[in-house]
Amino acid sequence: MIYLIIVVCGSIGYGGLPKIRRIQSLLRENGFSVLDHISEDNMDYSDIKDFRGDRDLAERIVKHDLEFIKKGDVVVAITNGPSYGTAIEMFVAKQLGKRVILYSEKQVPTPWPVAFSDKTASDLGSLIFRLREFEKHR
Repeated sequence: MIYLIIVVCGSIGYGGLPKIRRIQSLLRENGFSVLDHISEDNMDYSDIKDFRGDRDLAERIVKHDLEFIKKGDVVVAITNGPSYGTAIEMFVAKQLGKRVILYSEKQVPTPWPVAFSDKTASDLGSLIFRLREFEKHR
């Protein structure tokens, strides 16, 4: 079996960190290799409400997160609402030839994240199924 390296991204600043953590754990429990771009280098910035006063930190976070997109084979993009970061991570991943799975348990009322994904998943079972498909056709 060929193992995929997965990066799970989503809106950290708008309360999405617990969902990212749950999905990372579930994927590990199912045998996937998951990069943790949040824990490494202490990149949990969920308590920061306004980055306008710290451009250096903002640039460091963006550079760090995009490096992880480069390291992964597949990006799982969680959409629990609009996210500038998740949208750009999806765009960059596609530009780099990475596969992207859009994960949303809710309706997605915009075409953009669907258009920049290779597959969609609306529940955890379908997410794992899609990742297994990618493993088979790598």
